[in-house]
Amino acid sequence: MTSYTLRPAEARDVAVLVTLVEELAEFESLTHMLALTRESLHQHLFGDKPVVEALVGEIDGEVEGFALFFTNFSTFLGKPGLYLEDLYVRAAHRGSGLGKGLLTRLAQLAVERDYGRFEWSVLDWNENAIRFYERMGATVLPDWRICRISGAALEKFRP
Repeated sequence: MTSYTLRPAEARDVAVLVTLVEELAEFESLTHMLALTRESLHQHLFGDKPVVEALVGEIDGEVEGFALFFTNFSTFLGKPGLYLEDLYVRAAHRGSGLGKGLLTRLAQLAVERDYGRFEWSVLDWNENAIRFYERMGATVLPDWRICRISGAALEKFRP
């Protein structure tokens, strides 16, 4: 296990967070969908009405991983929940314990905040991640599919 530190993201981390998201998009073969900018991330993390939070993981003083998350709500539980949008650790540091540390800290935050659940999505081809999440105690729900409207399809709803 490598020694790492976890902390809430700060405004000074925005540039490296964008770089890490770019690396994640490349890993997932989704660079064609990437529209994130430093300005948009800064606004949504640290602006007047933040809608997301992030943790960063540092190894030897360098940010090598992150977790970006937000609050959702379960009507069935009658409680908020924590939704992990993205978790990414640079390839050189996978297996260092940093990913497990980020996931563990998020689960602790969910407990501390009295949330009803902690959830996220995983790509069906990412077997390493699926096994990692299952070892952490997660259940991959077989009956649920993500529905999404975005881009031109979403713009059709503009009044």
